[in-house]
Amino acid sequence: MKLEAAIFDLDGTLLDSMPIWQGLGENYLLQKKVQPAPGLQDALKTMSLQQAAQHFRTAYGLREAEETILSEIATLIADLYRYEIPLKSGAAEYLQKLQDKNVKMCIATATERHLAESALERLDIRRYFSTILTSSEVKTGKDDPLIYHRAFEHLGAPITKTVVFEDALHAIETATAAGFRVVGVYDETAAQDKERIKALTEQYIYSFSDWKG
Repeated sequence: MKLEAAIFDLDGTLLDSMPIWQGLGENYLLQKKVQPAPGLQDALKTMSLQQAAQHFRTAYGLREAEETILSEIATLIADLYRYEIPLKSGAAEYLQKLQDKNVKMCIATATERHLAESALERLDIRRYFSTILTSSEVKTGKDDPLIYHRAFEHLGAPITKTVVFEDALHAIETATAAGFRVVGVYDETAAQDKERIKALTEQYIYSFSDWKG
């Protein structure tokens, strides 16, 4: 069936950014010349950024105020999006192919707009997307299908000819339950969910060069 529209997640789907998020706590402490304890990454998994800032103060003796730590982490994240995070394999070539076929495209992401914009501009792929929708602007996470419905309404193609590209299981579960066609994109951070993702999606790809559609 001819594809007319595509909704792309950003982190872990178009951008190879999840390892950087996973190592964020360690990178921050190392910048402070503090050695992270083994298992820090696991300890931070369930924490908000504010909880992480509190943890850095109590467990590592950082003297900065929580607000200062949060501001410094935000700057570190912004620098990673502005200067470092790479594209996933085959992404740029695939986006060009879709544009050549007049497929309408947009971004639906949990990432803040300024971070998304800076990475997309640097990587020269912002031009492919008619809009960027963010969870903070829609005011709901990807456990709710609202962001996909907003993207679908914006693109204006039939739902049977619209595909969502996602890497995370919870987002894929939401999109498929809402009736969207979904392609699962492999990311190492979601490798443990691979079989469940394969069962839910119409195709599972390790690179955008693998997509058949």
